Amino acid sequence: MKVMIVCASVSHGNTKQVAEVMGEVLRARVVEPEQVDPAELAAADLVGFGSGIFLRAFHPRLRDFVEGLEVRSRGNAFVFATSGFPEARFQPFTRPLVETLEHKGFRIAGTFSCRAFDTYLPFKPLGGIRKGRPNADDLAAARTFAEGLRDT
Repeated sequence: MKVMIVCASVSHGNTKQVAEVMGEVLRARVVEPEQVDPAELAAADLVGFGSGIFLRAFHPRLRDFVEGLEVRSRGNAFVFATSGFPEARFQPFTRPLVETLEHKGFRIAGTFSCRAFDTYLPFKPLGGIRKGRPNADDLAAARTFAEGLRDT
């Protein structure tokens, strides 16, 4: 199975840690949105899309990349995120990206999110929140999630 992971990790490297664990399990190359080879993307059986969450949304670099994709049948995708806060049940932050990917022709194989160190403005004077995250348990959960994708 050919797998690619597109990851925008900008603040503390939280999302990159998660992407690298998933990439190890899935034998996938982890790339920034600007590094994507269109031919490699087209040939992938599974593509992961992830970033940290900023103001309840994925990073603009990732959103812009996904919105710029042409609509066509593309195969399977998964979405992952790191955030200082948990995803709200009534308005999950993964939903808009999932819906955009579905519109672009992807079938969503799953979503994953975990807590991560966050220094968003109100928390910056306090030194941030969720220090030490993602931790070993978070990375183990990411590994388990990726194993589930691999085994499908």
